Formats: sequence, structure tokens, C-alpha cells
Amino acid sequence: MANKLFTTKSIERLMRESSGDHDGGHTLKRTLGKTNLVMLGIGAIIGAGIFVLTGAAASQHAGPAVVISFIVAGLACAFAGLCYSEFASMIPIAGSAYTYAYATLGEFIAWIIGWDLILEYLFGASTVAVGWSGYMVSFLKDFGLVIPEALSSAPIYYDAATHSYSATGALINLPAMAIVGIMTWLLVIGIRESANINNVIVIIKVIVILLFIILGWNYINPDNWVPFIPENTGTFGEYGWSGVVRAAGIIFFAYIGFDAVSTAAQEAINPQKDMPFGILGSLVVCTILYILVGLVMTGIVPYLQLNDPAPIAVAIDATGPGLAWLRPIIKIGALAGLSSVILVMLMGQPRIFFSMSKDGLLPKSFGKVHPKYQTPHITTMITGAVAMVVAGLFPIGLLGELVSIGTLLAFVIVCGGVLVLRYKQPDLKRPFKTPFFPLVPILGMLSSLSLMYFLPLDTWIRLIVWMLIGVIIYFGYSRKHSKVNNP
Repeated sequence: MANKLFTTKSIERLMRESSGDHDGGHTLKRTLGKTNLVMLGIGAIIGAGIFVLTGAAASQHAGPAVVISFIVAGLACAFAGLCYSEFASMIPIAGSAYTYAYATLGEFIAWIIGWDLILEYLFGASTVAVGWSGYMVSFLKDFGLVIPEALSSAPIYYDAATHSYSATGALINLPAMAIVGIMTWLLVIGIRESANINNVIVIIKVIVILLFIILGWNYINPDNWVPFIPENTGTFGEYGWSGVVRAAGIIFFAYIGFDAVSTAAQEAINPQKDMPFGILGSLVVCTILYILVGLVMTGIVPYLQLNDPAPIAVAIDATGPGLAWLRPIIKIGALAGLSSVILVMLMGQPRIFFSMSKDGLLPKSFGKVHPKYQTPHITTMITGAVAMVVAGLFPIGLLGELVSIGTLLAFVIVCGGVLVLRYKQPDLKRPFKTPFFPLVPILGMLSSLSLMYFLPLDTWIRLIVWMLIGVIIYFGYSRKHSKVNNP
């Protein structure tokens, strides 16, 4: 039995399955080129992190050195991104880290990572939908349209400092549920249509960010950058180099999503060449934009004044009437940015379910593809329905912590998988190779584990409970229906 738990799926079998549906049904359609994949990556990355978390990271932890924090977090993601790129070019199948784990570490670990990725993609979409709701309520209020708090807030409040819960008196977060519903419908009608809409959204939010950088540059007061790394207050993580590292852990959330590009591998036209380009290209573009936004924001406003849910709007206000016209545009950019993140997160999860169903680990209906749209419509609708409920009921702080720990665990397993496969099957064809092996995968594992270590204890408890539920489902259903162990 123990041997069966760690049965791997051969690369040859994976490649056969990627070239067509071995069950004789419909398969996913290859329609995505390099540009689409980079846009998907940027669409997934630029969202709640840059529009919401940057101010708190600067004001409470790093000061103007939040710029260095972006570089540190970007490097940690780059290590994982290089490992994802090796796998995505070698095994161009829907399923991302789940598929890679199946090929290298065995079925049980693959199931664990597939179950874990629900925390990143499904809960990630819900988290960002709650952020989208906040911006939409604020945007409509500017035009005199007020959505009652009872219908735009979670009924549960989560205090991140004390890790306690309380009732808010609200009923449900309707705007958050609405945006999840719209994005789910888009994903059902087609990946190309969804990708094209995502491209338009990405262009809008990048233009808004560039407007802020270019126009805001003229309002920078260099005195606000002195000292660039404020002295430590005597508490670990509050300024000084420890603050820079702590801020990097917080704004790590701003990078979550680049790995969603790898879930679309089976819909890429030329995955061997285009997947590494999409993953690494989107990471590079976003890191550059983040560094410039951090410089401009802390240059316009003293960092202590940036502890606000909309720090970019605070910076715009500080410029006076000169850039007042930019404030509503920034909100539109934030709404566009968050919309595309929800779209890409909701795109990633069904494709993991699709792959797990094809392997027999989930019911057969999860692997069905719509005969007209050629999308995994059943899993897309299930994902969307659950994400709507979660977004309507739970607060952003609780969801954000769960998403971070789930993503970091996925990074650890993918980096470990590259290490294992290089030694077990060194002669496999690898269109893209992770450079500086084995240093990069080892650094990827260590940096992700370090960030996990600093997450609160109750987040670890929730992760363990979630994993135990997954283990029960695996032994109750998946192991008995596995096509690899029960051909």
C-alpha cells in the first residue's frame, strides 16, 4: 500500500495525454500565445497587493525601503518561477504543481498539493473579490450611490492582531459575490474570450499605474526618502533590515498568481517555449512596476502617512488639486486590476480539478469539457459557486493568510520536485532548465519555508485541518479510483 501512495506518473504518459484526450472525449483547446500568457501572469499578479498592502508595509515595517522589500519578495518568487518554468516547458499539461508533483513525488503528494492549491486559487479569488467590493462601494459612493454596509460586508469580523472573531451585523457581501459570478460566466463561455477580456483589463490597469508613476514623479520630495531604511524601533520587523524582511513577507501577497500561468499549459499554442516566457516575463514586468510605484508613493507622502487601505489614492490626494482628476481613474484601475486577478484565479482552479478527474482522483464529471466552448464548464461552475459563498461570508484578513500559506506550500513542493526529478531522471528532455542547479531550487524551498515560518500559528492550524480533510477524501475515494494505481 505504501508503494502505491508514491506511484509516479511517467512523463511519457503525461505527454500522450497532453496531445489529446486519451478517454476519447473533448480536450482543452490550444489558443494562447506568448502575449496572452504574459498578460495572464500580469493579470494575476497586479491586484490587491499593489493597490492595498503597499502602504501598510511601508508605514509599519520598512519605510521607503519597501522598494527593497519588493525586490526581496520578487527574488523569492523568481526562484519558484524558474522551477515552475522548467516543469511547465517539460510537462505542458493543465494542473500546474499538481501535475508536476505526480510526475516526481508520487500520487499522494500530488493529491496533497492539488488539495492545497484550492487555498491559493479558489480562496484567492474570494479574497480579491472582497477587496474589489471595497473599491466598488467607494467608487459608487463618489457618485452618490450608496450600497448599505449590511449588503457589502462580511457577517464575520476577523481581528488579525488577536486572531479573534466577532459578528459584524452585516448580512452578506453582495458586490463580492456579483463579480465572482460575472467572471465565472466569462470563463465558461471560452478561454480565448476570457483571455482577450483579461488583455483589455491588464492594459487599463498598467496604463493607470504608469500614469501614477509618470505624473507623480514630478511631485516627489527627496527628503521623504531620508532615511531610506528608518532605524529599528527595538521591535523585530519594525524598520531596520528586519522590517524590510517582514514587509517582504507581507507584500509577497502582491506576487501571488504568476504560477496560475502554468495551469493554462494545455491551452498554450507552443508551451515548451511560451510557458517560461509567460511566467518569467510577467514576474519581471510586475517587479519593475512595483519598485517604481514604491519609489513614487514614498517620495510624495511621508511613509508614516501611508497606513491606509488605498495608499495610492492617499499619494494622489497629497499632490493637491493638480492631480485630483486622477483619483477616480486610480479607482477604476484598481477595480480593473482586481477583476483580472479574480478571472485568472478562477481560471486556474477548474483546470487543476480537470487534471485530477482525468487521473481518477475526483469524479468523472469534473473532467467534462463543454462540447461547444471547450472549457471545463462543470468544474468552473462549481469553483465559482463555492468562491461566491466564501467571498460573501468571510473577511479579507482571514482569507489572505490562508491564501499565502497555501501558495508557499505549493512553491516548496514544486522546487523540491525539480530537485528530485533532476537526480532521478537526468536525461529527460528539458526545453527550459532552471539555472544554477541545485542552488535555485534549494533557495526557492528555503525562502518559501522562511515566509511560512513567520505566518501566525492559527493559520498553520487551519492549514493542518484543511490537509486532514484532504487526506480523508483521498483514502475514502481517490485512492480506490486512481487510474494510475488501478489501471
